[in-house]
Amino acid sequence: MNRSILITGATGKVGSTLTAHFLAQADKVIAVSRSQEALDALASKQQRAGRLYTIAADLMASDACQTITDALSTMELTPDGLVNNARSISFLGIESSGQVRRENFMNEFQLDVIAPYELTMALARMQGSRLTSVVNIGSQYGIVAPNLKLYEDPARQSPIHYGVAKAALAHLTKELAVRLAEQHIRVNCVAFGGVEGRVNPAFKARYAELCPSGRMLREDELPGPVDLLLSEAASAITGHVMMADGGWSLW
Repeated sequence: MNRSILITGATGKVGSTLTAHFLAQADKVIAVSRSQEALDALASKQQRAGRLYTIAADLMASDACQTITDALSTMELTPDGLVNNARSISFLGIESSGQVRRENFMNEFQLDVIAPYELTMALARMQGSRLTSVVNIGSQYGIVAPNLKLYEDPARQSPIHYGVAKAALAHLTKELAVRLAEQHIRVNCVAFGGVEGRVNPAFKARYAELCPSGRMLREDELPGPVDLLLSEAASAITGHVMMADGGWSLW
């Protein structure tokens, strides 16, 4: 397919899965992460390193977009796809009272909403820009509130500012779809459900009882919706929040 796709948060669970998928599709992947060490580790695991490019940049920094666009210019790369996927678990901390500190709330919003906005605009305005499709990585909790029966400690295991930020990201998707339409840039969002791998059997069992599909998502199910929305097969789709949650949000 020979696309050039920039993925933020490329060294995390979702990001590394997407990176491996698109490299296997013969696409170029520009992997962005805060840690060059993590990027080097990601590159060492891939057998298609010739199509993998890395940029170390902290999206919380005020000059992050400039760092990324400068690096792209140096490497003579012009992405036609962008996946806004970066996140930081450290921002999801909760006070002993169960309340979220203002700093964590603001940090989560900045990384989940402001950073995707700024990077999307920076790539759209790059000289010689080829950007045609943006996919924001959202969550079922940006669409529906959590079912607290799933959690033993809801305040900490499902922090309120995560869902609030993802809800804002879903609306940002619609705003950008309208505002970038004249540039023929499509903007969509995939709202994923819970993914296997970081939970114990008891949690998986509770999740299964609350979800129509009766299970959590597998990692190999993550790339498909993103790939579709980046592709020409989705040329008529923009401003859409695609639910990839096994039916969780139906109940």
